[in-house]
Amino acid sequence: MEDSFPYQALADTILVIHTGFVLFVILALPFIYIGAIKNWHWIRNFWFRLAHLIAIGVVVAQAWIGLMCPLTSIESQLRLRSGQEAYNGSFIQYWLHKLIYYDAPLWVFSTIYTLFGLAVLLSWLLVPPEPGNRKQ
Repeated sequence: MEDSFPYQALADTILVIHTGFVLFVILALPFIYIGAIKNWHWIRNFWFRLAHLIAIGVVVAQAWIGLMCPLTSIESQLRLRSGQEAYNGSFIQYWLHKLIYYDAPLWVFSTIYTLFGLAVLLSWLLVPPEPGNRKQ
């Protein structure tokens, strides 16, 4: 299908962005703690830490409200328009199922997201960010 190419390319682009977002949310936390031990200054950057906190906050809020991630929805619609299959569940559920054949109720993912969000919040207390550079 010639008309399907732009939709497939856009869907793949959304998938790459979504994967980057997920990796940022997951990997930033261990880097914060490792960086505290190794005295990496960048892990205390206020804007980096705020972006990380907001990112996991959005994930937790969506899970508690019961909303599907907008990136998942957009990618699914683009895949349907290109003639491909769309996801049946959330992005994380889909890939966890694909990668490790694990299926769980939505409350399990909500609980995991919430606990991870609390761990990120705790990192603000244990490894506090430095105030942002503000002109005075």
